[in-house]
Amino acid sequence: MPCRAKWIFLMKMRTDNRQYEGEADIFSLDYEGRGVARVNGKALFIEGAMPGERVRFEIIRSKKQFDEARVIDIIRYSENRVEPKCRYFDTCGGCLIQHIDSTAQIAFKQRIMEEQLERIGKIRPKQILPAIYGTPWHYRERARLSISKDAGGRLKIGFKAKKSHEVIDVDSCMVLPAHISEKLPKIKQMLQSLIDLDLLFIEFFNSEKLTVLNICSGKKPPSQKLRQLEKWFDTIFGHEKKQWQIWLQARRQGAQPFYPKDCQPLGYALPEFEVEMPYKPGDFTQINAGLNGVMVGRALKLLDIQKNERIADLFCGLGNFSIPMAKSGAEVVGIEGEGSLVKRARNNASANGCSDRVSFFEADLFETDEVVVASWGQFDKMLLDPPRGGAYAVVKSLHAPYLPVRIVYVSCNPATFARDAEVLVNKGYKLKLAGVMNMFAQTSHVESIGVFDLENSI
Repeated sequence: MPCRAKWIFLMKMRTDNRQYEGEADIFSLDYEGRGVARVNGKALFIEGAMPGERVRFEIIRSKKQFDEARVIDIIRYSENRVEPKCRYFDTCGGCLIQHIDSTAQIAFKQRIMEEQLERIGKIRPKQILPAIYGTPWHYRERARLSISKDAGGRLKIGFKAKKSHEVIDVDSCMVLPAHISEKLPKIKQMLQSLIDLDLLFIEFFNSEKLTVLNICSGKKPPSQKLRQLEKWFDTIFGHEKKQWQIWLQARRQGAQPFYPKDCQPLGYALPEFEVEMPYKPGDFTQINAGLNGVMVGRALKLLDIQKNERIADLFCGLGNFSIPMAKSGAEVVGIEGEGSLVKRARNNASANGCSDRVSFFEADLFETDEVVVASWGQFDKMLLDPPRGGAYAVVKSLHAPYLPVRIVYVSCNPATFARDAEVLVNKGYKLKLAGVMNMFAQTSHVESIGVFDLENSI
């Protein structure tokens, strides 16, 4: 660890002037980015610690099965500890593992996925896939920043604090695109004049041709404030080569474009499949557009699509996987629970010239049962890309003769991935391959992908 980083960390810990409860050797990292130790036969999760270290800690919460603690001093440092680049690291809850070298982050996440599969699913993949990853900084193409004000009425903009609803006021952010990060002070200055509108949050949506700033407030801005906002925009962004646009959103209403009106739409490309994907603020898209293309390419390669195969894309969103599948020669059925995304997916299929090979339907996949699965008919293969809650209802309801010979599962939660993997294995599938994708560098979030083959079909 760099001397300066060590000095900063120790000074912070020692100025707290706390009495510590004990010492522990850290042997693992949990899915929240905490160091894992065992003291007196009890599991201990220590915020700020990492594998390979010996630390002094104080317990902040004690439960029957485990304790939670935080580091107050480090006795032996890991060679993978680095100085966090962000000056808000000690307080902001946005990027919890900046103190770990970027390469080591990927290895730790791989280990977390494997441990969850073994502990929860009681299975091991036959083969571990090489991890995929992109740039560790300035990758986040969309983000929501909270807004509050201090006792003096001054605006605070940022992410929530660690384990708190307090807003950490920031003037920069190392994971936002640089051109957005550098504008935060001026954006905050502008929003200060709108503080009486009960500001709730701001959002950024960034694409190659457009960056959208969406402002959400509890009250609709009067015409005077709108004119002031237009003038501010022209002053701050009028000379920018990068095109910006402001959207406005009132409480419980959808966001609407405000100024300027005539802009190129948001969108991202998947060049490998000659696909362009327009979207609007509020649509779900992957926050890491660069790595998303790599992920889609890997998923389709693992599906090993053969011409005219019938493939299901469940939790399909706006067609991120479905449309490249259709362009690859498959007959695709995409199912999604949010109606607006189904509509967007249909429009995107039409724009990409593959409407004849893909159909999209709206359905609540968390209510799937065996009757629903039978109504879909037989699929050769299936892709699952569920939210954090996983795809338990779907995998539990799969049954013969409606078992696809291959399932590719894209997961954003290793615990639910492991739970669902156990269900699939009990239905006759083998977990052939699994690996991580570091979609959320500097955070403890683990994105993974697995390939399940039906054993009697191999």
